[in-house]
Amino acid sequence: MHVLITGGAGFIGSHLTRALLERGDRVAVLDNLSTGSIDNIRAFAHHPLYSFAIDDLRNALVLDRLASQADAIVHLAAAVGVQLVVERPTETIETNVLGTHAVLAAARRYRCRTLLASTSEVYGKGVKAPFAEEDDLLLGASSRSRWSYAASKLLDEFLGLAAHREFDLSVTVVRFFNTVGPGQTGRYGMVVPRFVRAALRNAPIPVYGDGTQSRCFCHVRDTVRAVIDLLDRPEQTAGEIYNIGSRQEVTINQLAQTVIDRTDSQSTIHYIPYSEAYAPGFEDMQRRVPDITKIHNTIGWAPKYTLNQILDDVIEFERPLSVADDTTG
Repeated sequence: MHVLITGGAGFIGSHLTRALLERGDRVAVLDNLSTGSIDNIRAFAHHPLYSFAIDDLRNALVLDRLASQADAIVHLAAAVGVQLVVERPTETIETNVLGTHAVLAAARRYRCRTLLASTSEVYGKGVKAPFAEEDDLLLGASSRSRWSYAASKLLDEFLGLAAHREFDLSVTVVRFFNTVGPGQTGRYGMVVPRFVRAALRNAPIPVYGDGTQSRCFCHVRDTVRAVIDLLDRPEQTAGEIYNIGSRQEVTINQLAQTVIDRTDSQSTIHYIPYSEAYAPGFEDMQRRVPDITKIHNTIGWAPKYTLNQILDDVIEFERPLSVADDTTG
């Protein structure tokens, strides 16, 4: 296939690019580098099956040209991270909704198979865990900008599924649950790289809230494998939504202690109220656990990596960076 990846210089996008190139697909990346990084894709620069354009999705000419050459589009470009969402809600909404609208319009023109990346955030404050794709969604008040990301991604889902129903466009929606792994930045609030970097420096590990909130962390290699398998099976998966995540649930307190143990760190846990970390009145999801029955029954996918294996991969990646920082700092 010839695959266009929007947001391909980001964490998931760069891992997906590598996997597609390794199996012989042609890959074009479109990224404005607002949250992605050129370092993530530097290794592909001279690959004969790879091309990269630094531009915004709202540049209709560039998007149209790239879509016209593609068999499929994986739309990953989005505002990322709770911190960014809280600080810049307008940018979050416009980036997500207008970007998805532009991608779907281009996909319709050239009949591109399309996979839209959504998020577990759309389940909001729902208390029925694990979350299944057809469960009701419960978001907080619109006065809380924290929920603007979930609302915008939910609208993306509606746009994609509407394009499938009205125009017979082959669209599949995936909801990512805390994808992590080597190379992820902690710049936008991602918890695992922040914890690992602090532990490697024997610095206090910052836990927001009381740490009793629980999450399930999925290795980026497992996530990429799921995305490719879904992309390859349009007849089975078009018009559907799939959760992609691990079922190994852990509290943030347990995560912090596990990171300390696996790095043999002298770090202690430092609790920071949500009001200080983000904004007064900030609301969080207490549990975020996916039901992955649907994707398993459809394509046989299940995660292979345990939490300890994920952390060891991140620690191995971060350790030399930590040593370099200590040497130069």
